Amino acid sequence: MIHIPSLKKNDTVGILSTARKISIVEIQPAIALLKTWGFQVKIGKSIGLEDHQFAGNDKERTADFQKMLDDPEIKAIWCARGGYGTVRIIDKLDFSNFDRNPKWIIGYSDVTVLHSQLNVLRAESIHGQIAHNIDQKSKATRETLKNILFGKPVSYEIPYSPKNKTGTCEGKLVGGNLSILYSLLGSSSAISTRKKILFLEDLDEYLYHVDRMMQNLKRNGLFENLSGLIIGGMSDMNDNQIPFGKTAEEIIWETVEEYDFPVCFGFPAGHVHDNQAMVFGRDISMEVTSEKTIIHYKS
Repeated sequence: MIHIPSLKKNDTVGILSTARKISIVEIQPAIALLKTWGFQVKIGKSIGLEDHQFAGNDKERTADFQKMLDDPEIKAIWCARGGYGTVRIIDKLDFSNFDRNPKWIIGYSDVTVLHSQLNVLRAESIHGQIAHNIDQKSKATRETLKNILFGKPVSYEIPYSPKNKTGTCEGKLVGGNLSILYSLLGSSSAISTRKKILFLEDLDEYLYHVDRMMQNLKRNGLFENLSGLIIGGMSDMNDNQIPFGKTAEEIIWETVEEYDFPVCFGFPAGHVHDNQAMVFGRDISMEVTSEKTIIHYKS
């Protein structure tokens, strides 16, 4: 596994966008936050570029990411925005030197494309808030990200959910946005879930499509040898005129009911106010009881 070195004060963090366009004004709070943490900040050329909804065209976004990826002075790349677009550049990126110059890649939602590619390369990454709107999220959103970057211990205690399935498990944490993981199935970026703990979150999907995606993950065997499942925010879901009849959480529970791995609902991550950071690719332990869920990173 490629372990990413912890950052130190005066290290440089780059901010860019692999997907939707964003202005320099919109990331000023993120820049200010990084500086209060003692970091230098480098702004990518994709910030401020526009190609319809994208932060520049595919060639421009690819070049921006590749330059930061190859720059040994940049110790972390913070994706500024999600939306859609990362999958359009993933096959143009060259990660061949990543093991010699590893760095944190930070983001969620559409950034799941990068998390998945790094998982295939056996490298860690940070599933956490994008630079956009970091100032509007919870204190824990910022503190968990800061602690991970500086190599400090992070653990989680999640209140009980009646949909939980109790039990204990260990394994590497993988996953991200359900829609993105679904879209990557069959590609060279598709993740392996064998003996791992899978995290899922999503936003603004129709309930019947949540069911379609979960059935597809199931038919592709992602739950067959899974060690555990963590469900984050399933936010702002939509329904048809004829109701589907189940919530997103109920759809997920029904899909995995037959398996014996533990399941935690209500993890504070995803398209929610309390979007706490997690390290993908790192071993964790999870204990789901009738009172709470406790998750620790293993040293």
